[in-house]
Amino acid sequence: MRFLIVNDDGIGAEGIKLLAKWALTHGEVTVIAPKEEQSGKSHAIDFINPIEIKRVDFLEGVEAWAMASTPADCVRFGTVGLRRHYDLVLSGINRGTNMGGDIIYSGTMGAIFEAGNQHHRGIAFSTTPENLEGATEYLEQAYNFIIENNLFDYSDLYNVNIPETVKGIRITKQGNAFFSDSFFKVDENTYTQHGEMIADNNPDDLDRDSIAFSNGYISLTPMTKERTDLVAFEKLKSLDI
Repeated sequence: MRFLIVNDDGIGAEGIKLLAKWALTHGEVTVIAPKEEQSGKSHAIDFINPIEIKRVDFLEGVEAWAMASTPADCVRFGTVGLRRHYDLVLSGINRGTNMGGDIIYSGTMGAIFEAGNQHHRGIAFSTTPENLEGATEYLEQAYNFIIENNLFDYSDLYNVNIPETVKGIRITKQGNAFFSDSFFKVDENTYTQHGEMIADNNPDDLDRDSIAFSNGYISLTPMTKERTDLVAFEKLKSLDI
């Protein structure tokens, strides 16, 4: 297996090293990660400015690059820039969950959506900030679940969130908003944003990623880079307009 591993927490983050160590047990690993943290950058790329990209020391046996750009650009450099094809693109392990409405903002998720754009399969791994080491115990279980059940026959992209205490694995769908955000004034011309977790209005719906996660299940969600509302499209096509 040939893996490309990216993240949005940066090349020095603990989670990407843990993910790379695990991937090395399965094959060849290339790491391309942002030089600095790029959380919340979604699927952004930089086609305006020159980008610093350089080889760095990482782990023995791993080719690693630090890139002064976004997670999606890291995938683009690994595929388009280096002109390589990988069996699987891995993103993470993110220091924080990526579920519900937060998925649209996530640089971790932006990386696997770009993997899809480049005709690659991808898996994003996320957990709570306190559980990075603990989550590594379940990487193999989640990966084997995908492979043994032939889940790549159904979707090329999966979003995996690993709770601190694991009961099992559930296939889920994207849930509702997970955070309520506010702007706070620091001084006359400066604001910061802070989010607080909000209660879900249907806590028994274990088909939703955030609810399954909160109940101790690894949530495994098939994702798509398609942005068309296909239900609306089919209805509109049936109209005489």
